[in-house]
Amino acid sequence: MKQILKNLVLTIALIVGLTTVAFSQAKKPTLMVVPSDLWCITNGYIYEFDNQGTKVKIPNYKKAVQESPELLMVISKINELMAERGFPLKNLESSLKTLESESAENAMLESKSGASLSETPVDKLKKTAKADIWMQVTWMVNQVGPKKSITFNLQGLDAYTDKQVAGASGTGNPSFTAVLPVLLQEAVLAHLDNFNSQLQMHFNDLFENGREIVIRIKKFDSWDGDLEKEYGGKELGAHIEDWMKMNTVKGRFNTSDATENMMLFEQVRIPLYDSNGNATDARGFCKGLQKHLNLPPFNITNKLMMKGLGQATIVLGEK
Repeated sequence: MKQILKNLVLTIALIVGLTTVAFSQAKKPTLMVVPSDLWCITNGYIYEFDNQGTKVKIPNYKKAVQESPELLMVISKINELMAERGFPLKNLESSLKTLESESAENAMLESKSGASLSETPVDKLKKTAKADIWMQVTWMVNQVGPKKSITFNLQGLDAYTDKQVAGASGTGNPSFTAVLPVLLQEAVLAHLDNFNSQLQMHFNDLFENGREIVIRIKKFDSWDGDLEKEYGGKELGAHIEDWMKMNTVKGRFNTSDATENMMLFEQVRIPLYDSNGNATDARGFCKGLQKHLNLPPFNITNKLMMKGLGQATIVLGEK
């Protein structure tokens, strides 16, 4: 009986040890800390962007990092806390500089006929930074007498879908210190490990089931074909769905809408990495479909246009 108990204990210890090693060696998501829209609006770090005729307010991250020492301290402290836990981080300020240096990122994507798909500066920043998760942070300093505390809200947003995949919020204990990074650390530490566990669970799901993107198929008016045109006895739309089944992870996607002129695919699961170990995005994945449509029997000239990391539009008929 003692020997059986001893073996059981050793077995459990081995399993726990292997699980710990596996988790510590698991590939972690790449993160970038950014101020939330609310913080930017409250502090005046915004500008209006003309998104195809509609005026929208978006964060002006460049102005924020150049003018707010408080923001830089908060980002630096969160970067430090996350790095201690083995999560790789992209730096917002460095990514903004890279974006500015790439003139191609500032150009609007346009076809020869004048059709375009505009992107906000935030979409372009996501493409440049290529972080898996955006950590949006909001904070407020509270003061009661000589004591101060911080109330914070931290959201982990999937950079490809903008869906929240992790969250943490709370208020630190009142303290006599007036140093923002110390107040922030005191407030965040109690919640950070749970937040990181949520991030890792989401990333593990991406490994298992693929990254989620959205794909749209459209046509130029100048093209005389449509998605109901038959090739080999099957409509073009059905051929595209067949390609999706063959190339998505576990054949997972949803045809949300389909007419003779357009198709909308949502919850499209694509591999997290390509065969060379590089992160896959919507553009890289859709290059395969674009090439497929260029080949016989279709021979369809088409244009690939992007919005951020996770949305792609293929327009049939011309470049």
